[in-house]
Amino acid sequence: MAVDVVTRRIIRRDRASVAAYAADPANAPSWYENIHSVEWQTPPPLALGSRVAFVAHFLGRRLAYTYEVVAYAPGETLVMRTSEGPFPMETSYRWEDAGGDTRMTLRNRGQPRGFSTLVAPFMALAMRRANKQDLARLAALLERG
Repeated sequence: MAVDVVTRRIIRRDRASVAAYAADPANAPSWYENIHSVEWQTPPPLALGSRVAFVAHFLGRRLAYTYEVVAYAPGETLVMRTSEGPFPMETSYRWEDAGGDTRMTLRNRGQPRGFSTLVAPFMALAMRRANKQDLARLAALLERG
């Protein structure tokens, strides 16, 4: 069973500010509850082909994975992909104008392998909850100023 979770949030800041902050991997631990560390595998700044290693904790497990940027249009979209581990994943961000605010879409999709296929429905629910909380955290952080 494939997992495909899409979460949207209006953030009361201009698109350029939201996109610049969210697309910078160094900021991920400040708004993703489950991401604990980030390490560049290629020199910054973020560009097509950039590789960034993350360490996260999700559903009681430590996860270490490296994303590669496969699409990037600054201020519009960012797509990162990993093929490592039991749950290959693609994460994408999309930013759109919403009046003077920004509509950010966070999408996680992947195809679990092995044992992970049995828990895919539970994983999707947990991801949906985490994504909603992460976007709320990002909004609160950026709207504070």
